Amino acid sequence: MKKTPVAQLEASDLALLFDCFQPLSDPRLERRQLHKLIDIVVIGLATLISGGAGFADMEAFGEAKQAQFKEFLELKHGIPSHDTFGRVFALLEPREFEQCLGRWIKQKIQLAPGEVIPIDGKTLRGSHDQSRAQAQIESVSAWAQQQGVLLAEVKVAADSNEISAVPRLLPLLNLAGCVVTFDALNCQKTIVEQIRAQKADYVGALKGNHPQLEQAVAEFLQAVRTDRTSGVAYAKHETIEKDHGRIETRQYWQAAAPDYLPAFSQWRDLRSVGCVISTRTLGEQTTTETRYYLSSLAVEAPRFALAVRGHWSIENSCHWVLDVIFGEDASRVRVKNAAENLGILRRFALNLLKRMETPKKQSVRSKRLRAAWEEDFWLKVLRN
Repeated sequence: MKKTPVAQLEASDLALLFDCFQPLSDPRLERRQLHKLIDIVVIGLATLISGGAGFADMEAFGEAKQAQFKEFLELKHGIPSHDTFGRVFALLEPREFEQCLGRWIKQKIQLAPGEVIPIDGKTLRGSHDQSRAQAQIESVSAWAQQQGVLLAEVKVAADSNEISAVPRLLPLLNLAGCVVTFDALNCQKTIVEQIRAQKADYVGALKGNHPQLEQAVAEFLQAVRTDRTSGVAYAKHETIEKDHGRIETRQYWQAAAPDYLPAFSQWRDLRSVGCVISTRTLGEQTTTETRYYLSSLAVEAPRFALAVRGHWSIENSCHWVLDVIFGEDASRVRVKNAAENLGILRRFALNLLKRMETPKKQSVRSKRLRAAWEEDFWLKVLRN
């Protein structure tokens, strides 16, 4: 790669990445700015892409790849020490740092009509520090199921819960034409109202937080399933999955929502209700579970099924990957803003890895291994 001074990156293939970080304020005193902020952030990001986890890894990876980094970073005083990485990430303002990820997403991600956008909460389990009276950091994320990327994330206030965070998350997203899914905790009239105001549809899980409504929906759908209704539009869809001796059958039932449901008019544009009956068989043991949903979607069972199944992608493809593949649950970084900022950097790395196409479809774990093993793969991911 031809050496390009940082000030002249407009023409380089890393220009967009650098532009995303340029507005970030440097929290250090000027006399302590031996290393450029952009150098610290980019080395940190490249380290997480390549299987690293913490600040010592950032120093080690920087030293190992110093010749390549010098092609596009200044590194006037060499590779920063692990103490420098730790100090800078502890001081960076998380909201500003999060906006860097937001700028990249706006430039790179184009949502297709009908995209399923699951919303769900997550806890940074290792962020709890009793000695500093620091509670675990909780956040709410929005995930693009088809694109396989994290769209946005907001921190849950220490004295609050997910319900208050979702209204701050939704305005960060261009939801027009998409289908937003959420669990029972976030099945709230105000959240539904905001989703519809942003010209999106919704599919929300219904559980014990609305017991009368849940019971009414369950009784209505039971009548639909046993053909005890007349003139009600309904549809059914079924899937069967077999894996490692387990057989799982899912029956999706969806019907036009009757206006006699409790508080019907308060759920904006409530057009249908649905349920999923999951039957799992493993050996001689069979279990059945039924879950209920409210939705603004018209009666079209395959689309309803796609949204319901798509919701779990945020757990399987985002939160699980962060916890297990990136080791987020095991991280013990806790000083000041370091845990939150390192979490944001992990999400940046996850998006870059998810968008990196390979001739053979590879998991995030495999791509991280390639980035660690191959000479230039990590750089290709950064350029992507």
